[in-house]
Amino acid sequence: MLPDYSKFREYLVIKRYSTATIETVIRAVNYLRQWADKENIPELEDISYSDMLDFMKWSSRGGASQRTVSGYLTHVRKYYEWLISEGMIKENPVSSIKVQSIKRRAYYDILSAAQLEELYQHYTTNITNEPGKMLPPQEMNILSRRRNRVILSLLVYQGLRVEEVAALKTSDLQLREGKIMIHAKRRTAARNMTLESFQVYEIMDYLHEVRKQLLPEGVITDQLFVQRDGGQNFYGVTQTLLKQLRQINGRIKNLDQIRTSVITQWLKQHDLRKVQHLAGHKYVSSTEAYKQNVLEGLQEAVNRYHPL
Repeated sequence: MLPDYSKFREYLVIKRYSTATIETVIRAVNYLRQWADKENIPELEDISYSDMLDFMKWSSRGGASQRTVSGYLTHVRKYYEWLISEGMIKENPVSSIKVQSIKRRAYYDILSAAQLEELYQHYTTNITNEPGKMLPPQEMNILSRRRNRVILSLLVYQGLRVEEVAALKTSDLQLREGKIMIHAKRRTAARNMTLESFQVYEIMDYLHEVRKQLLPEGVITDQLFVQRDGGQNFYGVTQTLLKQLRQINGRIKNLDQIRTSVITQWLKQHDLRKVQHLAGHKYVSSTEAYKQNVLEGLQEAVNRYHPL
């Protein structure tokens, strides 16, 4: 019979973890309890630092990778944080344990600041079939491209996630102040971001002309980016934009690559805490992960200009 984790679940809900994450955490705690039963440790509260090291060795012998073991510790750490908050224990036996030699995944082919700028500058609102030859006027397609250019600017200059762009409302705009409010999502924090001056003008143009023409007659919505058929499939909009961007730069894999490149460029200009705020990272460790891209870029420059 599994223990009652109802109070621990409530704690995780208050901490705003998703349902899927909560279930993963509970599974990890149950896995630790399975080991504790084998070791005749009656209560998880009695587990010490050295016990936790033995648990890691046991997990590894069972076939768990270093990354998986690290995941176990991350989840179990939450359980002990809860026990501390309840006054049931004083120290977290996981707090000072870190699995070594786990390589973070590479974050994509990083675009330079100039290449990011080029994406935006070369994204035209004209419809062309081949260089120098204009197709017959296609008003709705041109309107869609004008909307997509505004979306692209938010990806390139504010480094927004696609889900953050999709959630934007007209009420989030503070154009007089040159600001835009980004609301908290499951993976990112809320923040108020500064718009470039040319973005303010393009957004005003979009609001007063493009958006009104794209909205189907009689439809009223506060959604900032609308579709000409009144559809709600923002994924379709971003996939069209992605195809268009690949025509400008064949290195583009997906839109997350743009955000990753923007954050990497920010790290070259600002301190870690400021970049954490700009990127909307809830934890500074998320921002630190992007330092790998900066270091790899420096190494590439060394190899290129100072070959050994």
